[in-house]
Amino acid sequence: MKSDIEIAQEAELYPIVKVAEPLGIGEDDLELYGKYKAKISEACLARLKERPDGKLVLVTAINPTPAGEGKTTTTVGIGQAFAKLGRHAVIALREPSLGPCFGIKGGAAGGGYAQVVPMEDLNLHFTGDFHAVTAANNLLAAMIDNHIMQGNTLRIDTRQIVWKRCLDMNDRALRNTVIGMGGKTDGFVREEHFVITVASEIMAILCLAEDMADLKKRLARIVAAYNLDGEPVTADDLSAVGAMAALLKDAVSPNLIQTLEHTPALVHGGPFANIAHGCNSVRATKAALKLADYCITEAGFGADLGAEKFFDIKCASAGLKPDAVVLVATVRALKYNGGVAKGDLNAENLEALEKGIVNLEKHIENIKRYGVPVVVTLNSFLTDTEAELAFVRHFCEERGCEFALSKVWEKGGAGGIELAEAVLKTLETKESHFEPLYDPALPLREKIERVAKEIYGADGVSFSAASEKQLARLEAQGFGKLPVCMAKNQYSLSDDASRLGRPTGFTMNVRDVYVCAGAGFVVALTGTIVTMPGLPKQPAAHRIDVNENGVITGLF
Repeated sequence: MKSDIEIAQEAELYPIVKVAEPLGIGEDDLELYGKYKAKISEACLARLKERPDGKLVLVTAINPTPAGEGKTTTTVGIGQAFAKLGRHAVIALREPSLGPCFGIKGGAAGGGYAQVVPMEDLNLHFTGDFHAVTAANNLLAAMIDNHIMQGNTLRIDTRQIVWKRCLDMNDRALRNTVIGMGGKTDGFVREEHFVITVASEIMAILCLAEDMADLKKRLARIVAAYNLDGEPVTADDLSAVGAMAALLKDAVSPNLIQTLEHTPALVHGGPFANIAHGCNSVRATKAALKLADYCITEAGFGADLGAEKFFDIKCASAGLKPDAVVLVATVRALKYNGGVAKGDLNAENLEALEKGIVNLEKHIENIKRYGVPVVVTLNSFLTDTEAELAFVRHFCEERGCEFALSKVWEKGGAGGIELAEAVLKTLETKESHFEPLYDPALPLREKIERVAKEIYGADGVSFSAASEKQLARLEAQGFGKLPVCMAKNQYSLSDDASRLGRPTGFTMNVRDVYVCAGAGFVVALTGTIVTMPGLPKQPAAHRIDVNENGVITGLF
């Protein structure tokens, strides 16, 4: 059996200019990054605003498990299947982070015969967007410390610097560190912290900004620190906005690549969904809606994280209205939620399937709470039995969901025809009545409680003393009407990763709260979630290599 990277390396790619032609995008509208990838020019994006919008389809999933779900693979496969049905679709995805690529899960371009390519470029440096985000983030950090060194006219309280440096790599040793050690000219000694780039506010800003003007407004609002009177000190106060924007000038434009079957894909931005808002850029999604009759996009991790933030942060901020949701599951993952060990998932087990399917049930209920029609798909495995497939189909149809098997990993677009037809049927026969979960005017505490109770199923929320103090402070400073971005482990609906299925009788624990004023949301840290991951005992980096001919192996 060929690996994902072997399949990608054997693919015949079209020049990106040829991929762009059916979209009405000429060569002059592209900023080429070699032969197979390009950015769409600002002039082209401006012209697209005159076109009508297509339909917006979100792909999300049950909570991730070691058994795998295949959300990106499914997203790509749907786009390819639409093309085979003669439907005009554009896929909108996030860019992969180097952290997971070299950490625990390897590449993130889809899999099998449902991938976006060039796979190695996408998984590594791509068009440099993440490097630009890292540079802009760390420029502001450097300007904070330089301002203090050069006299500190803004009276920054060095104990209340909230802006953290970032790096797009899993490196737990940088979570808490000390800077400024050395001589008098080396700065003031203080505690410092790093976050992974995809959890940074700059990444969120890049993905929520409508254009360069909006980007600069958001950068200006960033709260970098507090002064000795407890008042916010912003990036604008530090005169950092122009230089940061200059570093992001190219990164703000969406990237165009293709699938293995040459379906266009806009891949742009990449915030994590467990510690950030988990969606590709607003600019890419809106461009895809203008370029095709259907935009197929995804949101990270399970629907309790990615889909909730897609609805309550991205859609609410950008005025987007999803027309349908595809909810991805696997029989193996449902059995894992039912208590079956990873090594035993190949055996038929209807009892465990019935026990674990409650996780899928909760996600169906959550999406319906937003008023959006749901299509459930099982990413097919050879070990799935007819009895197991029939059980899941009946379960979904009883709850008013369209259901379809997906075989896109094995067969590409041809394996997604059943799923694509189910999505089209839903779009044509069911109306979306999308409404966000909460009114932004609610106090921050109530918004956190609503997500915890209604989406996660918690009985209530316990706030630490530090988070209580921060909530009061943020409300007093005028940030109370912002949406909330819940930072939570992805493996469970609760804040305890070991509680699988559909946990009940639990309390969500919020240990800290902070504002991302530029992005336009307030982050609530729950449980033991960290914003700088670490590498596992056997990181994916151990198997990645490049030979004397420049061929990369082991990305997935």
